[in-house]
Amino acid sequence: MGLNVWALGGIAAVAVLTFGLGVWGSRRARTTSDFLVAGRGVSARMNAAAISGEYLSAASFLGVAGLVLKDGVDALWYPVGFTAGYLALLLFVAAPLRRSGAYTLPDFAEARLGSVRLRRLATGFVVVVGWLYLVPQLQGAGLTLATITELKPWVGAVLVAVVVVLNVVFGGMRAVTLVQAFQYWLKFTAIALPAFLLFLVFVSDRGAGQRALGEPLPPVFTQQTTVDIETDVTLQVAEPVMLQAKGEIGGQPVDGSVYWGRGQHDVSEDTRLTFPAGASAPSVVGAPADNAAWINPLGADKSLLHIYSLIFATFLGTMGLPHVLVRFYTNPNGSAARETTLYVLILLGLFYLFPTILGALSRLYVPQLLVTGKTDAAVLLLPTAMLDNWLGKGLAALTAAGAFAAFLSTSSGLVMSVAGVLSTDVLPGRVRDFRLATLIAGIAPLAAALAGATLDLSQSVGLAFATAASTFCPLLVLGIWWRGLTAPGAAAGIIVGGGLAVAATVTTMLVATAGGWVEPLLAQPAAITVPAAFVTMFVVSKLTRRRIPRDVSRTMLRMHAPDPLGFSQDREGQVGALADSNLPGEGRHRA
Repeated sequence: MGLNVWALGGIAAVAVLTFGLGVWGSRRARTTSDFLVAGRGVSARMNAAAISGEYLSAASFLGVAGLVLKDGVDALWYPVGFTAGYLALLLFVAAPLRRSGAYTLPDFAEARLGSVRLRRLATGFVVVVGWLYLVPQLQGAGLTLATITELKPWVGAVLVAVVVVLNVVFGGMRAVTLVQAFQYWLKFTAIALPAFLLFLVFVSDRGAGQRALGEPLPPVFTQQTTVDIETDVTLQVAEPVMLQAKGEIGGQPVDGSVYWGRGQHDVSEDTRLTFPAGASAPSVVGAPADNAAWINPLGADKSLLHIYSLIFATFLGTMGLPHVLVRFYTNPNGSAARETTLYVLILLGLFYLFPTILGALSRLYVPQLLVTGKTDAAVLLLPTAMLDNWLGKGLAALTAAGAFAAFLSTSSGLVMSVAGVLSTDVLPGRVRDFRLATLIAGIAPLAAALAGATLDLSQSVGLAFATAASTFCPLLVLGIWWRGLTAPGAAAGIIVGGGLAVAATVTTMLVATAGGWVEPLLAQPAAITVPAAFVTMFVVSKLTRRRIPRDVSRTMLRMHAPDPLGFSQDREGQVGALADSNLPGEGRHRA
């Protein structure tokens, strides 16, 4: 795709507005509390908009529609899980976590179990989860800018990293809160308005020649379409097709007409394929070959084990995402934290209606993405594919702006959460240490994004959810609701669950699997890793019951007593002095 000036202008406007709002919001950022938790004075509605803006990442704005285009109804588990996770957060975590008085997840681990070693372990996994989540945001930014311009993908990744790091360095949580709240409403407009208008176009465009989405046939090219293959790909052909090709197919050079029968065909990179109008669209191996399979459950070559594992990851992973949980520390009390979660459920439920519509329309109007496998670009290409006029270009600019807002807001929260734990647990915890930690938190994942290969955005983020679900979800649920949890038990569960999840993530990204029953576990390991973490924490805690903190009753009362009773206690003024703490070895929260 050539240069789209309209879309480029939308991206530039979002970048400038984000930076400007960050500067304006940073005016009152002075203390450590301002930088880490915005002075604990954010209202429930403002915090809900900020959480929603932060949470709706590249996987939500681009990835959900792309997965619906490729996988059909099986992909709907992603938005369902992303939203329903907040119901579990509302019921079990939000209010007690806020009443704990902690600043970060490692802070909570030490406050609850009195172990500095556990705090350090939790710090390590906060960084792992944050960077696992941040890398696909930066890669998605590169994809967006490369899709609408002729620039290299690294330009978009660097642009997002620079804007985010500058905002967090100079304004911390106060600046980030304002930016993320604004970006939720921008993203909502950028996904809802195009979906509404393009659906009206679809309803009035019945003579365009598309096949119905329920027909037992693959999608069809409604006009002659040229597709450039940029990486080696194996395509499955459900209906025979005659096309023009220049490059290498099946290991043999070709330059002219090619006939593809039913079956699989290997296409090498730098090959150009030209399909005539009316030709059936092939798809990458692993996606449904025709519309009938696309519209039926398990038609995307997904096993029940994979679906259950995805549910575990998305439902429970939300409870363990550091960049989400840190926002609840900004509420003034536990009741406000619970009210915030309720508003978030409403805002997310509204948003996720629209990527599904855009994904279904993309199967009719941009089937060429099924050939390349780059289905994450569906939201960006659909407006101009359906409307070849100024309105289509305007909607494309709006979706590009919304996509960049998604990268900026989520990346801001991730950098904020990682910088928070690095500044308080690795560095002395002063404001200048927070700024240094922000640079580290932004540069390391940028290097990984520029060097590493990509998965689908939602799949990459799903692996980050699986790691969070396998580490911090059991720690929070058992730490908040079970008096018998011990520091050795929590540490063992985090190591087992997190270690298995990280191993599966690395294997998925670096090693090509041969299929079979192992592949779904590697692609989405939460069905194994989450129960393993819970069981390990329970068993080891039972074996080390003598290590239950002596003040567990006081800690549990602080977390569960209603706010008007006044048992909750914030650690105001202590973060900057952590390095000078003289408290006993049971943890710096113990008096």
